[in-house]
Amino acid sequence: MSGEAIDLATGQSPFADGAIAPSSGLVGRLLKLIEDVLGALSALILAVLLAVVLVSVVLRYFFSTGFIGAEDLGIWMHVALIALGAPLSLNSALAMRLDVFVRLLPDRLTPVTQVLGDIFTVLAALILLFGGSEIMRMLGGISPTLGIPEWIRFGFLGAGGGLVLLVLFLRRITEGRIAGVAVSILVGAALYFGVPEVGIDTDLPPSLFLALTAALGLVLAAPLAHAFLAAAYVAIAFGSSLPEPAIVSTTVTGMSKFLLLAIPFFLLVGGLLTASGVANQLVRFAASMVGHRRAGLAQTTLLTSVLFSGASGSSVANAAFGASTFQPELVKHGYPPAQAGAIIAATSVLDNVIPPSIAFLILAAATNLSVGSLLVGGFFAGGLMAICLAVAIHLTVREQVTQPRATGTERWKAAVSAIPAFGLGVIVVIGIRVGIVTTTEAAALAALYTFGLAVWSRLGFSSIFLAFRQAATEAAAIGLLIGTAGPFAFLLAVDDVSGLVTNFVTLLGGSALAVIVLSNVILLLVGLVLDIGAAILLFGPILLPAAVAAGIDPIHFGVILVVNLMIHGLTPPLGMLIFVVSGVTRIPATALFRAVVPYLVALLVSLAILCAWAIIF
Repeated sequence: MSGEAIDLATGQSPFADGAIAPSSGLVGRLLKLIEDVLGALSALILAVLLAVVLVSVVLRYFFSTGFIGAEDLGIWMHVALIALGAPLSLNSALAMRLDVFVRLLPDRLTPVTQVLGDIFTVLAALILLFGGSEIMRMLGGISPTLGIPEWIRFGFLGAGGGLVLLVLFLRRITEGRIAGVAVSILVGAALYFGVPEVGIDTDLPPSLFLALTAALGLVLAAPLAHAFLAAAYVAIAFGSSLPEPAIVSTTVTGMSKFLLLAIPFFLLVGGLLTASGVANQLVRFAASMVGHRRAGLAQTTLLTSVLFSGASGSSVANAAFGASTFQPELVKHGYPPAQAGAIIAATSVLDNVIPPSIAFLILAAATNLSVGSLLVGGFFAGGLMAICLAVAIHLTVREQVTQPRATGTERWKAAVSAIPAFGLGVIVVIGIRVGIVTTTEAAALAALYTFGLAVWSRLGFSSIFLAFRQAATEAAAIGLLIGTAGPFAFLLAVDDVSGLVTNFVTLLGGSALAVIVLSNVILLLVGLVLDIGAAILLFGPILLPAAVAAGIDPIHFGVILVVNLMIHGLTPPLGMLIFVVSGVTRIPATALFRAVVPYLVALLVSLAILCAWAIIF
């Protein structure tokens, strides 16, 4: 799950200069223009989307009224945001590529794997383009709340598919890969037009071929969302019950949930919080509280992650912030560089567990579990993980340069300066849990609050614009993944994969222990090769029924699921948090993977405690 995207090759945000700079030349300038326009439009849509939700909140709470269609308008704009932002993530970490396998191949095979990976993108773009167009022709009727034709919402995604194809074509030309992209387009088009004409008679379930195609896409480093969409389309040849229009319709339906609007708002909160300097106030407060203790600077890093978690909701954003803020200081105070980076990566895991958590929002959208209850569970789980990490840091670190103990006055001043950041926790968690506002409304209020902090700190327009653009692009990538997982999850449900898991658990005794052990084994395996968002979307609905049947509290099980998958931010081959820290600090990822082992063990201990609690109580 990405928060602040970091280009793993450079260690920089791909949006740090407003766009991913293409090669020089006419095509390069055209590509940059298109990306700049798409970025500006995405930022504008996010701003308008925020305004719509905030106006709705004001009308409801202060005037006991509202405007008809506010929720539908927000959903439609969110789909438009995804369509416009999707092309911007093709060459960044937001594409969520698993490139560990292609990196193992000889360099001479790299052009071949790039062409094969692009075939998945071409096929996915054609599915969205033509599938969306077909739905537009088939669908009639007017939205009863908005008064505009229903087909427009599907037209957004169709246009997005066309934009993905255009940006891919221009980008490959700027990279000097004209022949390669031509082959990718030809093969992708041949697959698109050929699959519906092929009927392969087999007794095997279509979901098997769905999984195999998606796995092939992952191995070839195709963007995860594109691999999901292409796999759902290829399954048509093996008897899938989802034709092309239904694939696009299910994709749009998957991303058309009002709850998901909270994701871009929380991402915006994290971006504005860091850009405005408020996050640094959290650092000073944490240092005043624990900086004087043994391994005080490492404990400060941990406490800052705990505090920052209540504002960002994104582990990748936390890792990027920590790597740039703490790494130099940790090394200066005698920490080995690899150990310093490992501590930063390990503490960043907390950000998607302690509320607000984008992972819990995705889980709630996939399983209909209560967001408020999940957030409360995340508080307890995050606290337990933090304690285990604190113990591990205490046992493994002996700081060479101790920090002076802060006086009472210094602590008080640090606490007062951090009050603006603490206000976010009140808005988000208490507002949701008490039921004063919905999750999306709380996220919008948090974004407005952070925007006010940014203006108060005299943050320039360009910095605020870049924060909106980055949040919009990140939200588009996450939203596309959520949408494209819809057809994938539907076909798994049709083939009753969840029932197979439940039956297998029954054969093992059907006890809570059997469910917990099996679920953790499955999650530990899939987490090695799947992004956390994709794993939640695909396996949450499959494993949850078995847990409920075994008498496990569904909220507690949901927390275990998220904690399990978040730990994979530290494990090879994906290890997103490790690669983010590696990119920022220039420390080899292999060294970080070795150094993070003690902290990985501590997190596994916290997971074991959570599992034992679920079984006993």
